[in-house]
Amino acid sequence: MGRKILFITTDQQRYDALGCNGGLVARTPVIDGLAKNGIVFDRAHPQNVVCMPSRSTMLTGQHVSTHGVWMNGVPLSGDAPSIANDLRRAGYRTALIGKAHFEPFIDPFLRFAENRIGSAGLETEMMIGEDGLPAPHRGFEHFALATHGGVGPFHYARWLREKNPTAAAMFFQVLDQQLQVNAAGGGDTNAPQVKHNDIPRELYHTEWVADQTINWLSSLPADADWFCWMSFPDPHHPWDPPKSEIGRVNWHDLDLPDGYIADATERERVLDAKPRHWRMWYEGTFVSNYEAPAKWVPKTLTADNVREVNAMAHIENELIDEAIGRVLASVASRGWGDDVDVLYTTDHGELQGDYGLLFKGPYHTDSLMRLPLLWSPAKSAKVAPARVSAPVGLVSLAATFANIAGLARPDYTESERLPTNDDEARKLGHERVLTEWDSVLFGKIVHARTICRDGWVCTAMLPGTIHDGTEGELYDLASDPLQHNNLWNSSQHTAHRDALLDDMWSSLPTRVLPLRSCDAPV
Repeated sequence: MGRKILFITTDQQRYDALGCNGGLVARTPVIDGLAKNGIVFDRAHPQNVVCMPSRSTMLTGQHVSTHGVWMNGVPLSGDAPSIANDLRRAGYRTALIGKAHFEPFIDPFLRFAENRIGSAGLETEMMIGEDGLPAPHRGFEHFALATHGGVGPFHYARWLREKNPTAAAMFFQVLDQQLQVNAAGGGDTNAPQVKHNDIPRELYHTEWVADQTINWLSSLPADADWFCWMSFPDPHHPWDPPKSEIGRVNWHDLDLPDGYIADATERERVLDAKPRHWRMWYEGTFVSNYEAPAKWVPKTLTADNVREVNAMAHIENELIDEAIGRVLASVASRGWGDDVDVLYTTDHGELQGDYGLLFKGPYHTDSLMRLPLLWSPAKSAKVAPARVSAPVGLVSLAATFANIAGLARPDYTESERLPTNDDEARKLGHERVLTEWDSVLFGKIVHARTICRDGWVCTAMLPGTIHDGTEGELYDLASDPLQHNNLWNSSQHTAHRDALLDDMWSSLPTRVLPLRSCDAPV
């Protein structure tokens, strides 16, 4: 019997959402306890700052240029490598419970396996593997799928309809009648995508994901080795937790986040020093990510809107923490407590008021790129707790899962496993972390490439609709942690900028061509 793996992800969660990372609003004692006894990564970045590309990196251990999911709506190839497949072949039982999103959600003809599995209420879908033998979809023998509300072709929506046929309408309506992201406001301040949700807490998707995880783990024999990816849809917008929980965080009492620039003149000065797409989105004239409502103008965002959005997100963070606590208690009750590695992260961050903006997009700053990532190794592994300052990426997760299971690093992965301390980070070569962005949406083309190393973040904007290839961003994280002072055009920093860019271009993998087609907006 080996070490079991509980891989916990949230969706669109900031580094500072957690108490162990300095968060002061949400109470997260369960996650903080894992951090206290484990390894906390203080500079973990995704390889893309939207869902599908980032999640595909987690599963494959590959950068976006290699796995080919270059923007939301581009499905991960059915024959793409999957660490779950490797673990299953090594004898692990495998499950993915909650949000998967390796394939598009908007799929009325059920072209994609995730949607067929959820729509029919199946556990998985069999395919022929590379060895010519039947294998479950992406290596997972059990799926129980959910997304951000009560509609869609997923197990949670089916279950919710059976429990309460009116419950789905209680959630915020994500898409409007034109199948565009809904720009409507709600709550007390008319903040975008906020709603006071009448759904009972026990029917909310956070509770369902935890319940389904407990049920699957309870079905396994005591001597089973298992890999369970428990994937919460929150705190991704819309921000509509159960109304019964609103009292947890009173938005009136919240300070504005450090990244919010209250003075409009100063805010616009900071935005104007960044590449043009920042200010143009702020003005509502250049929307380059489908999940940001096209009809919403960020410039209209008020300080109270920011407070309310933050309150709702932190309510959702608290509910996730409590759900994890229930799952860990169930794991302990099976006698597995000493032999389970728990890894916790998210796919990307959330602007959440920083720079006067919400949501996400081609904005490579800490709001979206600096992620919560922690690893609590099994007690039987006898790994000392540590905080790691070296830059690491989600691209290292697949190799880490293999290492926990006693497997060699898979040939298809593009990064060494996560280190257990800074000394090991140096030995494993964790010097830099890379992030890519490509989007073609509403006739607007944006390309960006970013490197983080040695306490600096450098982003090159490639030629596109409004960029000519000369724009970019350069920040010294030690002196400018909020990334307000763009040094890209500073003559004093030209040599350092160019050295970072040389390192970035030499480190990025060669892009696999031709590009896979974008089959849906999301």
